[in-house]
Amino acid sequence: MLLRRDETTREQPHFSRAYRLRLRLYTLKGHYTDGIGFMRQLSKAIIIGGFTAFISFSAFGQSFSEGLEAHKQGDYATAFENFEPLAEQGDGDAQYNLGFMYSNGQGVPQNYSEAVSWYRKAAEQGFAKAQYNLGVMYSNGQGAPQNDSEAIYWFRKAAEQGHVVAQYNLGITYDDARGVPQNDSEAVSWYHKAAEQGLADAQYNLGFMYSYGRGVPQNDSEAVSWYHKAAEQGHVVAQYNLGFMHYYGQGVPQNDSEAVSWYRKAAEQGHAKAQLNLGLMYEKGRGLPQNYSEAAAWYLKAADQGDGLAQHNLGTMYSSGRGLPQNYSEAISWYLQAAEQGIATAQYNLGFMYSYGQGVPQNDSEAFSWYRKAAEQGDTYAQFNLGLIYESGQGVSQDYSEAVSWYRRAASEGVAKAQFNMGVMYWDGTGVTQNHVMSYMLNILAAAQGHESAQNNRDIMLKILTRDQIAEAQEMATEWRVGTPLPYNDDFTTWP
Repeated sequence: MLLRRDETTREQPHFSRAYRLRLRLYTLKGHYTDGIGFMRQLSKAIIIGGFTAFISFSAFGQSFSEGLEAHKQGDYATAFENFEPLAEQGDGDAQYNLGFMYSNGQGVPQNYSEAVSWYRKAAEQGFAKAQYNLGVMYSNGQGAPQNDSEAIYWFRKAAEQGHVVAQYNLGITYDDARGVPQNDSEAVSWYHKAAEQGLADAQYNLGFMYSYGRGVPQNDSEAVSWYHKAAEQGHVVAQYNLGFMHYYGQGVPQNDSEAVSWYRKAAEQGHAKAQLNLGLMYEKGRGLPQNYSEAAAWYLKAADQGDGLAQHNLGTMYSSGRGLPQNYSEAISWYLQAAEQGIATAQYNLGFMYSYGQGVPQNDSEAFSWYRKAAEQGDTYAQFNLGLIYESGQGVSQDYSEAVSWYRRAASEGVAKAQFNMGVMYWDGTGVTQNHVMSYMLNILAAAQGHESAQNNRDIMLKILTRDQIAEAQEMATEWRVGTPLPYNDDFTTWP
C-alpha cells in the first residue's frame, strides 16, 4: 500500500533561516552625502561644498583684509561694506565673496540672483571657485533658470583649473547624462582626477566603476584600492563595501576578521546594512567569537532604522530565545514590520505563528494570508504549506487543483515534501489527471533527497508499473533540473 501525503510541514527549524550576508551593491552615483551598501550606487548628486570658505588674498590689500577679519568675527555687515567697493572696482576675490554672502544671506538679505551676478563677474575673470559655484547655481536653478548645459560649462572651466569638486561633478554629469550624452569613460576620467586629489566620494565612485567594469575593465583589486582610500577618510559606504569584499574574498584574500573590522566602522557611523551584517557575523561566529546578545544588539540598531532584514532576524532571535528572552509577541511585532516591507521569510514566519497561535491567537485565515504573500514571492516553504492548506481545506475552501498548483511550484524548486505529495496526487488522480508515470518520476526525485516515504513508494511502484512506464519516468527524472518546470500530462511527448 502506498504511503499517503506528507504533513510534516511547519517545523521549528524553519524559523532559524536568517538572511545571510549578501552583496547589495546599492548602486553608486554621486552625491556628497551617503548611500547604502555594497551598494550598486554611486555617490550621486551635485556637491555644493564650494560655499564654504573665503579667499584670503587680494591685490586691494588692507580693506580686503579688514573685510575678511570682520567676516571671521561674524560681523557680516562690515565685511560686506569692505568687499562691495572692491568688487565694483573689479576685484575677483571680492566679487566671489559678495556672491557667497548673497547666496547665504550674510550681511544682506539672501538673493540668489545677486549671487549669480557676482559669481559670474568673478568667474569671467577665471576665478575657479566662482566658476564652480556658478555651475552649482545653474545646476540647482538658484538665481537663474535651471540649465544643465550652463552648469557643465562652468564646472568644466573650474575642473580644468584643478577644482576637485568640479571634477567630481563633471564625472556625475557624464555618469547620469545630465546635459551631456552618458559616457562611462568620461565619468571615470573625471572621477579619477578628483580621486587623485583625495576626494572621498570620487574615490568611492571610482571603486564602484572598477567593481562593475564601467568605463574601465572590471577589476576587483582596483576597486578595493579605491574603496580603501575613501574608507580611510570615513566614507561609510566604502567601509561597508570593503567589509563585503573581504567577506567574499573579492579583490582581496577572504578574511572574516577584516570584514568584521570594516563592517564595524560603518556600523558605528549608523550604516544600517553594516549593522545588519555585523549582527550576522556575531550570530554565526565569523571573524569573532559567536555572541547572540551582540548579534541581537546590532540587529536592533538596524531594525530601528527600518531595515527589513534586520527586523526579520530580530524576530527570529525573539522566537528562538537566542540572545534575548524568548518572546513570541515581540517576534510577531518585528516579523510584521519586516513582512510589511515585503520580506518573504518574515511573511512565512508570520503564517507559521498564526498557524500555531504563537504570540497571537491561532488563526488559519491569517496564516493562509501570510503564507500566500510569501509564496507569491517564491518562498518554497510557503508554497508547500499552501499546497497542504488547499488539500486539507484548513482556513480555505478545499481545492485539490490549487493544492497541486502550489505543490508544483515548490516541487519545481526541489522541495522533496512537495514532490512526494504531488506524486501521491498524481497516483490517485486527485486534483490532476491520474498519471502513474508522473507519480513515479516525482517519487524518484524526492527519494533521491532521502525522503523515506518516497523511497518506500518508489520501491512499491517499481513492482506495479510496466517496464516502459518505469523507463519513461526514470528518463524524465534524469533530464529534469531544479528550477525548471515539471512536465504536465500533455507535455510528455515534447518535454523537456
